Amino acid sequence: MASSLASNILFIGFLISTSTCFVALATDNNPLQDFCVADANSPVLVNGLVCKDPKVVTENDFFTSGLNIAGDTSKNLVGSNVTTVNVARIPGLNTLGISLVRIDFAPWGINAPHTHPRATEILTVIKGTLRVGFVTSNTENRHITKVLNEGDVFVFPEGLIHYQQNIGHDNAVVIAALSSQNPGVITIANAVFGANPDISADILAKAFQLNENTVKQLQARF
Repeated sequence: MASSLASNILFIGFLISTSTCFVALATDNNPLQDFCVADANSPVLVNGLVCKDPKVVTENDFFTSGLNIAGDTSKNLVGSNVTTVNVARIPGLNTLGISLVRIDFAPWGINAPHTHPRATEILTVIKGTLRVGFVTSNTENRHITKVLNEGDVFVFPEGLIHYQQNIGHDNAVVIAALSSQNPGVITIANAVFGANPDISADILAKAFQLNENTVKQLQARF
């Protein structure tokens, strides 16, 4: 009996120590090499992109240009244009957990309410005056907003709905950094009213306290 009990204790101890090792291995999510330049041609699917052979990496894998060129703000009805610098544009960003955008605004243009599901954003105004804000999570839904001028910096916490609006009569420009190589973006109106296939109109009517005809009109616009 004593021998059986001792064996069980040893077995449980073994399981605990083994589990601890697996947890320790699973928590190491930092880069384990100098860089991991993305290999866009690899058929292997991982959380990120497979590393290119370091021997064939060049300086161009860490470089892009053209961020001095203004985006065309006439291409949409909201009057803004986002130029993205992520891992798709700079393969060397792979595994480094950072990316960049330039946002151009026409006078009174907006970057419509949206979220980044995988990143915090820190924004710097290069030109113009903007009203920015974000909304905290339920149930408080507190609207935190501020007017920014050239050189001002503002942070949007990860996952929260936020927006920017040019409140001047001239074009505005911002540069924003995000804490992911691929932060993702969910524009609220596009996602809700432009879902494919449509979210049932009666669901949206109840959620937004609208009649179904109004919902269908909004869906037709997106």
